[in-house]
Amino acid sequence: MSVRKRSWTTATGAEKTAWVVDYADAKGKRRLKTFQRKKEADAFAATANVEVREGVHVADSASATVAQAGDFWILTGEAAGLERTTIANYRSHVDQHIKPFIGELKLTALSIPVVRSYEDQLRAAGRSQVTIKKVMVSLGSLLADAQERGLVGRNVVRDMRGRRKGDRRQEQRHKGRLKVGVDIPTREELKAIVAALHGRWRPLLLTAIFTGLRASELRGLRWKDVDLDKREIRVHQRADRFNAIGKPKSISGERAVPAPPIVVNALREWKLVCPKGDLGLVFPNGSGKVEGLNNIVRRGLQPIQLKAGVTIATGEVDAEGKPILAAKYPGLHALRHFYASWCINRKEDGGLGLPAKAVQERLGHSSIVMTMDVYGHLFPRGDDADELAAAENALLA
Repeated sequence: MSVRKRSWTTATGAEKTAWVVDYADAKGKRRLKTFQRKKEADAFAATANVEVREGVHVADSASATVAQAGDFWILTGEAAGLERTTIANYRSHVDQHIKPFIGELKLTALSIPVVRSYEDQLRAAGRSQVTIKKVMVSLGSLLADAQERGLVGRNVVRDMRGRRKGDRRQEQRHKGRLKVGVDIPTREELKAIVAALHGRWRPLLLTAIFTGLRASELRGLRWKDVDLDKREIRVHQRADRFNAIGKPKSISGERAVPAPPIVVNALREWKLVCPKGDLGLVFPNGSGKVEGLNNIVRRGLQPIQLKAGVTIATGEVDAEGKPILAAKYPGLHALRHFYASWCINRKEDGGLGLPAKAVQERLGHSSIVMTMDVYGHLFPRGDDADELAAAENALLA
């Protein structure tokens, strides 16, 4: 690898100089790269020399733009048979958040400072921190796919992993733990909701409350997966936001969940009047097809909370000057949180008193780490002060 000065005269007679790095890439092919300043050429030569030795160097001419790599990444996902929802999320990230900002850059031009600047651009453009985090994950996956295609040598997003761990800890500190009465319905609120349940939403919401199934799993649940005699519900499929039926989110998502009598009785009654359809769904829409999540929330969950008095003030008033109230828990996931807390609580406190591993299996989490990260603070603790005192006496006696 050499760095040499090149001089020439233009057609107008002007004298020009540049610095050329002459080297062989990892495949032995000769490459030339030109710089205006010797300092830049020396820096590139030093970096390229290390990358060539490690077998990760990719010349600019053999690379692609970020936009092209994004299109390749989406094609890879489609070829792998990923769900339509996942592909739609990929395409949204690439088209709306990646291409407009760094789409024209060569992959080889990406560096940690460039990516940090890109994050700042997203923030300045009004993207939320949650969106930025998701887009960065997609960019990292995009670069990993480009690495496998030989379009780039390094994945600078993955190189930032150490900083990302700090970001996650900071995010968790800001977000805080799930709180009863804020994220999780209280026992009194839950009783009021159950008492207010009626009509077609009663069996669905009772199942959500007392089995902890995800909204997608409820919408994809089939009658053949419900054993009313054994009082058991088996999860084998789910419905995505496009109402397409597919496999659960993970292997652990396929599970059997026991159903209490209130759910079994409600399902027995509902089965007699449930709309029939080719899919054999337990909670279909009026024509037997997959019910939309927005319909369940807007027509079922939220109105029932208003009827039950489980509300919060919106800060607005109506024409008569009365405060306008809204449902306290906007989505079905609050009911899943309640189920988790019910599984965790001691039996003497009205819960099931299950150990962490059993809670993980009931919820269909991919790992017990996820269960403990989300719900670990809800598990009952012993009297640590008394235990410490006893241990002190035993040690010093």
